[in-house]
Amino acid sequence: MIGSGPAGLAAAQQLARAGHTVTVFEKADRIGGLLRYGIPDFKMEKHWIDRRLQQMEAEGVEFVTNAHVGHAISVSDLRRDYQALLIAVGAENPRDIPIPGRALKGIYPAMDFLPQQNRRVAGETVDPATAILATGKRVVIIGGGDTGADCLGTSHRQKAASVHQFEIMPMPPGERSPATPWPLWPLQLRMESSHEEGGQREWAVATVRFVGDESGHVCQLEGIRVGPWPNFEPIPGSEFVLDTELVLLAMGFTGPVKTGLLEQLGVALDTRGNCAAGNYQTSVPGVFAAGDARRGPSLVVWAIAEGRKAAEAIDRHLAGSLQTL
Repeated sequence: MIGSGPAGLAAAQQLARAGHTVTVFEKADRIGGLLRYGIPDFKMEKHWIDRRLQQMEAEGVEFVTNAHVGHAISVSDLRRDYQALLIAVGAENPRDIPIPGRALKGIYPAMDFLPQQNRRVAGETVDPATAILATGKRVVIIGGGDTGADCLGTSHRQKAASVHQFEIMPMPPGERSPATPWPLWPLQLRMESSHEEGGQREWAVATVRFVGDESGHVCQLEGIRVGPWPNFEPIPGSEFVLDTELVLLAMGFTGPVKTGLLEQLGVALDTRGNCAAGNYQTSVPGVFAAGDARRGPSLVVWAIAEGRKAAEAIDRHLAGSLQTL
């Protein structure tokens, strides 16, 4: 398994229980992937991961940390030493906002911010030279989804001076929209616990430009109200300026990182830039994909389901291989 997030762990446990020898490679220093470093502790306490890891180790799963496959770990070595590989690296490519002022200091992708707080909660030390803290700052979060809510809750806990969360889409209705009847995913307003804790949440807002001070640090955000999807036409006269010292980009992800592992394996990608693996096996025989790396950014429950289904596909593949020997 390459990646120890929910898809990789689910697949590893299923395969170990089917009698296979399983090794999980993780580029970080601790196992858990998104569960460990992406989801704040106030939403998921990490002792639940640790309990599952103890169970898996007792079942024979081997874990290797600080093992960045495609960089520190050779892809060709893994292909030689293992009969099957599972790509479960998630969709870590953050969606960016290419507007004037983006290169200013104080503007970070959400996944540069959130893992640091998880490390602090775990008792680890974050290098002050690279620390990202909301304490005492006027924070702007761009993106209204789950990741943005996680940034909001984390900013509250770090005692930010103020927090604004902007979403470019219009505000959803309070009740389920008739346009999305069951079993479709409902279009309706969702409140997470972080929103109940405070902060200002606004919809139909586009960021136009970041302004910096003499030191090159962001000090203002220039925005404008916009019309509905898909054009998001700017509304004349709705321009505004907001003072800020910290901007967190939480606009989602565009798929798995292509350099390193995927590039060296040479797996085919689909039109969205994810690993093309309709039956969980990629274009490279013996190499499988599951979770966000295959379906794109999604929910933890989907990643777990994908991992289990990929494990079934790998088990069938290995059984077929053994029958031919």
